[in-house]
Amino acid sequence: MYRITTVVIMLIAAASAQGGEIYLRDGITDGDTFYLSDVALHDDDPALQSWVSYSLTRSACQLLIGGDNPARANSFDCELTARRHLLETWREQQDDDAVDSYLDELLLVEVAGYLPEYVAHYFGKKSWTLPRDLRMQSFKEWRRMELRRHKPQTRWIGSWNYADKVQSASEYR
Repeated sequence: MYRITTVVIMLIAAASAQGGEIYLRDGITDGDTFYLSDVALHDDDPALQSWVSYSLTRSACQLLIGGDNPARANSFDCELTARRHLLETWREQQDDDAVDSYLDELLLVEVAGYLPEYVAHYFGKKSWTLPRDLRMQSFKEWRRMELRRHKPQTRWIGSWNYADKVQSASEYR
């Protein structure tokens, strides 16, 4: 099972004890603290653990970016690094029985050398600073041949919330 040793884990159950409040605005869960879902501790499915790696990497990066609401912080480098960790974990965890069509397609993108272009194309934000050496036209041509009907995915294994809200909710349990 993929071990998480450098991150303090607070279970999502504590977040759900908040009287039904949902911290969601414009489709993004708000908060200053990332809480890993308890399924990450009990299920060693390679695809799930790969997405745990993605979720932890991206949330740690967002916390480094900071601001009033780290859940909304993002950058090209943050997303690219998280996708690289996703694939690294998928390669390490994958066995003969593990199947995940999205992760397998993403491996093809990486092997072809287009992961930065993939991230910019599918997840890019206007506020991002992109590298000047992206080969977007070449990626576009490759994508038309190799990624027909492709649907990009992001599977968060956890959620953002406010530490003070979760702490006060857990005091009453």
